[in-house]
Amino acid sequence: MRHAFAIGYHRVVWRCNALNDASRRAAGRFGFTYEGTWRGDGIVKGRRRDTAWFSILDHEWPAQQARFEAWLDDRNFDADGRAFKPLCPGD
Repeated sequence: MRHAFAIGYHRVVWRCNALNDASRRAAGRFGFTYEGTWRGDGIVKGRRRDTAWFSILDHEWPAQQARFEAWLDDRNFDADGRAFKPLCPGD
């Protein structure tokens, strides 16, 4: 996302199957805002699929970037790669 916003993008989107709860939760943890659901967006494995849309806008990015960089800092991880502090409180 840092690169996308650095080269002038105004928004980054996250789309996922509306039934994929793990992906929807991840979008929220990563700071994306839910925008809505495209109903009947396609057919996957013979089943109608709804697609959930999330986004981060350029003016929202600085706060999200600070959160990501603090979380990704090497000092936040133990020798086994586990984070001391989660990206989002409550995780």
